[in-house]
Amino acid sequence: MSRKALLQYLEMLQTSGIREFYPAPDEKAELLSELAQKYANCQNCALAQGRANLVYGEGNAHSRLMLIGEGPGEQEDKSGRPFVGAAGQLLDKMLAAIQIQRSEIYIANIVKCRPPGNRNPLPEERLACLPYLVEQIEIIQPQFLLIMGLVAAQTLLGNTESLGWHRLKVHSFMGIPTYVSYHPAALLRNPQWKHPAWEDLQFFQKAFKA
Repeated sequence: MSRKALLQYLEMLQTSGIREFYPAPDEKAELLSELAQKYANCQNCALAQGRANLVYGEGNAHSRLMLIGEGPGEQEDKSGRPFVGAAGQLLDKMLAAIQIQRSEIYIANIVKCRPPGNRNPLPEERLACLPYLVEQIEIIQPQFLLIMGLVAAQTLLGNTESLGWHRLKVHSFMGIPTYVSYHPAALLRNPQWKHPAWEDLQFFQKAFKA
């Protein structure tokens, strides 16, 4: 699948306004759990060949906020959970700094299996997983999306702009106010980005806590 086709697909999703799932509030968590089991043996792209576990997502199915990263790393692949290890610990601290507990939100990635060597997921890999993520968003119906990382931002927002361009702006995906910041793993590699990341979180917090 070419990048052009991927962007066209994303544009269709953004403009369609389709909502396929309207589960009752007490059914959301159960439905997400069933889907995680259903997709556990997904073979829709080549990433399935090297995974230990499919990392579907986890958290509060009734959350106002859905946090979306890029893809599982080594620790996530081993555990089957998103954002664990050092990056997950930093994420917990980042959320706590804006008075959000991890247990309050739902966390997922644009791809559910670890890319080899933690490389960026390829366009065809992202396309294969996007229906799963869209399905999660439709079920949870969050009021806000917080995207962590450039690849996730470019994929969902359908552009090739820099992370700096995405920051400190309110975007929209599937009609939901969407904010963008650095991935915690990137902050561990580049500590100088922690200050602008804090600016991003404060910018988001003003809207989320309003």
